[in-house]
Amino acid sequence: MTDSRDTHLEDVPTGHPVIQGYLKTLDTSPGVYRMLDAESRVLYVGKARNLRARVGNYARPSGHSPRIARMISNTASMMFLTTRTETEALLLEQNLIKQLKPKFNVLLRDDKSFPNILVTADHDFPQIKKHRGAKKEKGSYYGPFASAGAVNRTLNQLQRVFLLRDCSNAMFDSRTRPCLQYQIKRCSAPCVGKIAADEYRQTVRDAEKFLTGKTTDIQARLAAQMAAASEAMEFERAAALRDRIKALTQVQTAQGINPKGVSEADIIALHMEGGQACVQVFFIRANQNWGNRDYYPRVGADVDAAEVLEAFVGQFYDTREPPRQLILSNDIENSDLMADALTGKLGRKVELVVPRRGEKAELIDSALRNARESLARKMAETATQARLMKGVAEAFDLPKPPERIEVYDNSHIQGAFAVGAMIVAGSEGFMKNQYRKFNIRGEDLTPGDDFGMMKEVLTRRFKRLKKEDPDRKEGHWPDLLLIDGGSGQVSAVRQIMRDFGVDDIPMVGVAKGLDRDAGKEEFHRTGQRPFALRHNDPVLYFVQRMRDEAHRFAIGTHRAKRAKSVGVTPLDNVPGVGAARKRALLAHFGSAKAVSRANLSDLKAVEGVSGALAEKIYDYFHERG
Repeated sequence: MTDSRDTHLEDVPTGHPVIQGYLKTLDTSPGVYRMLDAESRVLYVGKARNLRARVGNYARPSGHSPRIARMISNTASMMFLTTRTETEALLLEQNLIKQLKPKFNVLLRDDKSFPNILVTADHDFPQIKKHRGAKKEKGSYYGPFASAGAVNRTLNQLQRVFLLRDCSNAMFDSRTRPCLQYQIKRCSAPCVGKIAADEYRQTVRDAEKFLTGKTTDIQARLAAQMAAASEAMEFERAAALRDRIKALTQVQTAQGINPKGVSEADIIALHMEGGQACVQVFFIRANQNWGNRDYYPRVGADVDAAEVLEAFVGQFYDTREPPRQLILSNDIENSDLMADALTGKLGRKVELVVPRRGEKAELIDSALRNARESLARKMAETATQARLMKGVAEAFDLPKPPERIEVYDNSHIQGAFAVGAMIVAGSEGFMKNQYRKFNIRGEDLTPGDDFGMMKEVLTRRFKRLKKEDPDRKEGHWPDLLLIDGGSGQVSAVRQIMRDFGVDDIPMVGVAKGLDRDAGKEEFHRTGQRPFALRHNDPVLYFVQRMRDEAHRFAIGTHRAKRAKSVGVTPLDNVPGVGAARKRALLAHFGSAKAVSRANLSDLKAVEGVSGALAEKIYDYFHERG
């Protein structure tokens, strides 16, 4: 039987005639256009200096690349937004691409924020630490760094050279003797007066100079101090200064790329091969290499390098602060326009450079080499993953290799802090941005009821799927469910799915064999006898990896939930009691239980607790009985 909705969609006109019809109403303003299919899904977002001229290009019946021809043939309608300038159109275009993720646009799929180093300014002895997110805390921020690992390495090196504290203010204020960091020469122990405030502030200034590239002055001053200490026969201090100079030298030599003529820039190199692309980004700040990352934007087979790199730059800096200079491996189509847009975002001039010779060209060559090698590794991994997916289809009698496998697991301690976890594997490996955690909410569940927890997790998962993607066209529905357990678990999950009206998704239970050993797993499917795979079958290893990854994610989520509950007391629910007063109450009485038993006069005696607040605390605990 033919779906009437499908018949209706087949009657919707598409292609050149539809686009031609919009030309009558368009003028020559700059703006952004969207091309939509018969179901109003966005196919493409583009910008134009002249909307009428750009749309007129699409209205031509020939002369298009295969990708653009397919896009035009699927276009059933268009939407337009005019802007005052082409620069505004560029910014709006990149923003809409990131929001809507159109099928025919080049798309940057990784949008994680970058960490920074923060030197705090809210304490007499500033703390140095890693920071990610909004810059709301008072202090000086240095970055971005390519990864948490790059920040941690730099922090470790800074502590070796400058001996700055990394502990929290609360820990600092509670110390009575030096901690391990002092013993291993990573901190000068300002918490217990091992260094004067003035001397500590000087080391903070030195660290900030290092982070801004002024290392020569620091080394000269340390060398002079070492010589003076030697002359004064303070050999222990001279040795400590010598170690700091050596550590500073090691920091500078260990960073690899340290350009002398480039103080602040992002090195961006693109390599394309086999319909795939890799963009390598090196972060150069203060003439130092602060790490690199690779990105794999979604591209089509007939997209050129200029379009890919322009889309990458626009989307990459949509939510990030650009440096003063972008050093690119390829020219982009609208370099002047992009420079204007980034200059407006930063509030100071941003320059785009495509070097042909000299140090900058050498930096691009290095980044290109990294991009080429990274893409080669990814393509090899993708090919291996494709073979594994084909093997999964053969092993479990699936009609075709799955594009999305979902694996579920639960974690709890005798029912406490119960969480469910879902991990996803696809054609490119584990899809970590698709992982989901579920805080188990069922109050009527018996502690340790794994069936009940699984029912809650699957109910919430597929209820949301049916609401957000009822037609299964967004790629969010699984092609295979892997369940940790045997035939009983599979039957229970099958019944849950039937209750939802979803009975066409294959599912396989993975149970340990008789000896409970890895490698002897049995696989269970509804209505079929259990079976095992060969001990050395790559598919078996792949299933084990997926199950272990689900278990790891569930355990990690459970531990995070449990850790978050540590330190939670009934005082957190008392109106007017914040972190400072909570600390004062616990310090005075020793425990939240003692606070709940205290009389009104004792509560009023606590420093920082007013009479009115003391009455609130007293009433809170005594009204509760």
